[in-house]
Amino acid sequence: MSTNFTSLSTSADKEEKYMFLLPQLKSLLKGEEDFVARLSTAMAVLKEAFDFLWVGIYMVNDRNLIVGPFQGPVACLRIPFGKGVCGKSWEQKEAIIVPDVDQFPGHIACSSLSRSEIVVPAFGENKEVVFLIDVDSSELNTFDLIDLKYLNQLIEIIIEKN
Repeated sequence: MSTNFTSLSTSADKEEKYMFLLPQLKSLLKGEEDFVARLSTAMAVLKEAFDFLWVGIYMVNDRNLIVGPFQGPVACLRIPFGKGVCGKSWEQKEAIIVPDVDQFPGHIACSSLSRSEIVVPAFGENKEVVFLIDVDSSELNTFDLIDLKYLNQLIEIIIEKN
């Protein structure tokens, strides 16, 4: 299945883009059981639809987050528990929206081009964080509650058994 998300971007607002891409992603992932393939496809769809600076996954591994499938510039490979935006999101078990990364205490600058960020945790059956979606923008104030709503839905699609 081939979908051109960039053709939608010229006329659609943010919410319309998410509403278009999520059913497309669900269709792309239908029947795919490999978790890495599901994560990789989701990140490619997100990057193509919005052209964010960086979109990716950080997987929980003991007391560190380890970079998983991503699209964009080279990323931090390992982030300790409680450090940076991703580590704080993991520690607090909640999403974090950062309008200006320079104002976030302890921000880890994996790319100097990153200006704003959203991190959304995904929870396993035991209510522990199993991975995080991390999205960075080269613009200030990119992310809001619309992104949070639809990134949570994207997580549900990724982890859905089909």
